Amino acid sequence: MTENTTTLTVSKRIEDRGDIARIQLTSKDGSDVKAFTAGAHLDIYLPKEDIWRQYSLCSDPAETGFYEIGVLKDPNSRGGSAAVHRDAIEGAEFTIEGPRNHFPLAENATFTVLLGGGIGVTPMIAMAKRLHALGKDFVLHYCTRSENLTAFRDELDGSGFADKIAYHFDDKDEAQRLDLKRDIPEPSAGTHLYVCGPQGFMDWVISTTEAAGHAPENVHREYFSADVDLSGDSFEVECSQSGITVTVGPDDTIARALAKEGIKIEVKCEEGVCGTCITDVLEGDIEHRDQFLTEEEREDMDQICACCSRGKGKLVLEI
Repeated sequence: MTENTTTLTVSKRIEDRGDIARIQLTSKDGSDVKAFTAGAHLDIYLPKEDIWRQYSLCSDPAETGFYEIGVLKDPNSRGGSAAVHRDAIEGAEFTIEGPRNHFPLAENATFTVLLGGGIGVTPMIAMAKRLHALGKDFVLHYCTRSENLTAFRDELDGSGFADKIAYHFDDKDEAQRLDLKRDIPEPSAGTHLYVCGPQGFMDWVISTTEAAGHAPENVHREYFSADVDLSGDSFEVECSQSGITVTVGPDDTIARALAKEGIKIEVKCEEGVCGTCITDVLEGDIEHRDQFLTEEEREDMDQICACCSRGKGKLVLEI
């Protein structure tokens, strides 16, 4: 295990609406779990599938006794959510890395808009708890397909910030659905927006709010999955430290091509959303296909997500 790896035990499981399992994880010896900040996630290892998956923390950052995650049983699962639903029974143990935070909350904002689509509400719940504790002004827009599929509803309705929550259901009249022109405030330097959910929902929110004048650096996003095209023309990758050069084929990835030569780049999400496989680039043009790097970071052309992005010609990596 690395320094940031530990084993946690499932202490409680709640079957919630919409095929969502709410899972609480505690230390094996009953000691406090590591502190985390709103927006953080855990990396969970699923041994039967030999994969890592990332799940946002929805518990209160002030809570020290346990972590809580919410996991949707996705019919289109690539193995992760189905495995968690199968294996995360009370008493089960999981290897965990984290918590780590690529989606931090700007606690100095004058007004915060939280937008959660489906299971993408999980980091928003932790953020809402933190903002409420700080006495900050915010609103949580929670969008689901139907009221009877809305997980966390009982907890949220009983919270001290219930009056700051707006629910939007796809199967109800159009007037109560999320209307970005109506529901999003005018742009200002002190207004920050956070969005997490299905890719289509996120792309719509991000493009609409930025087109309305909200600064890109004030529109924060976290993708929990993404549709990514891994195919493309062949290109060469040279590893400056090891001296190895490989050809990445039309249907291969940098990480897989290097692994065949014994050079391991750690990969977890395989979709360019978690940032685990970020690798420094010394030379070459990058065809970015990830959802992790910011536009400014992409323009620098010195980092690549090795699980999905490609080269426009030869790349030289610092590995």
